[in-house]
Amino acid sequence: MRLEPVANPGLLRRLGLPAAALVATVVTGSLLALSAGADPLATLGLIVTGAVGSKFAALETLNRATPLIFTGLAVAVAFRAKLWNIGAEAQLYAGALVTAVLGAHPIVTGVPGMALIGLAAALAGALVLLGPVLLKTRLGVDEVVTTLLLNFVLLLVVSMLLEGVLKDPMGMGWPKSAPVAKSVRLPRLIEGLRLHWGFGLALIAAGLVWLMQARMRLGYEIRAVGLNRAAARFAGVPVGAVLVKTALISGGLAALAGFSEVAGLKGTLTLDLSPGFGYTGVIVAMLAALHPGGVVVAALFVAGVFVGSDAMSRAAGVPSYIADLLLASALLYMVLAMQLVRYRVVWR
Repeated sequence: MRLEPVANPGLLRRLGLPAAALVATVVTGSLLALSAGADPLATLGLIVTGAVGSKFAALETLNRATPLIFTGLAVAVAFRAKLWNIGAEAQLYAGALVTAVLGAHPIVTGVPGMALIGLAAALAGALVLLGPVLLKTRLGVDEVVTTLLLNFVLLLVVSMLLEGVLKDPMGMGWPKSAPVAKSVRLPRLIEGLRLHWGFGLALIAAGLVWLMQARMRLGYEIRAVGLNRAAARFAGVPVGAVLVKTALISGGLAALAGFSEVAGLKGTLTLDLSPGFGYTGVIVAMLAALHPGGVVVAALFVAGVFVGSDAMSRAAGVPSYIADLLLASALLYMVLAMQLVRYRVVWR
């Protein structure tokens, strides 16, 4: 058995194999529900109902999808250049930290204040990823290791600050920062509900990333570096500069997830701000085949699974860890489908 490249995959191959991966995911979810002693169809129905069965459920799914769109875009941009950014969690917390510090006592209020804090948060995330990329381009240090380790470093730094100088003296119980001033909070998209303008910013970011990749020179350079770094350098592409620019964009996008969570949803920084949004962004980006439009769809799917599984667990008494297994199997099936789009199996 060997793999042969497919020069020009047809439409059926490009769409049929990912669709088959989704069907396989549904079948796997049914088997998981069956193993937990529940009715598979009823369990899947409860997940769907819990995710989009009401206005409140649908808006909660959009809320959960917001940081996943940002981290998914961050990973997609980096992976397109074969820059393996596994540190979106650290960049998210860097953005959240800057938002909490600047938002508690803003110098400028209103929309200008929100914009300045958002830019500062994005810059913080960009700088967090800049270090590993410079180590990679100058010294050949593996960015997988450095970005992954920075997740733990940033989390420990945030923990130290929340137990010290950033701790809200009026807070009770779990350590948290002083609340962000209302004058620089992201407004609600729907009054009285939790969905905020962070979701709108995430959609705008997805559109800008698509524009960069499809219409701008930097997008073509990123793709060239990702496809063949040596050939890109031979063609005159400044590989080191492109990787640095990619890192700044990727880190900034991930940091905006922290900005949107603190300034839009939570209003304060806590140690459990992210239940793994940075790591889940890798799943989102891979499910989307690194396409910015696909990132939005994949983020909505993943968020729906999580929100629906929480509701399903409460209604049917089925463990919510099924959602994690479901997403893991979806990622494996989609990665396999992506490989089979590019290669055919030859049995000889």
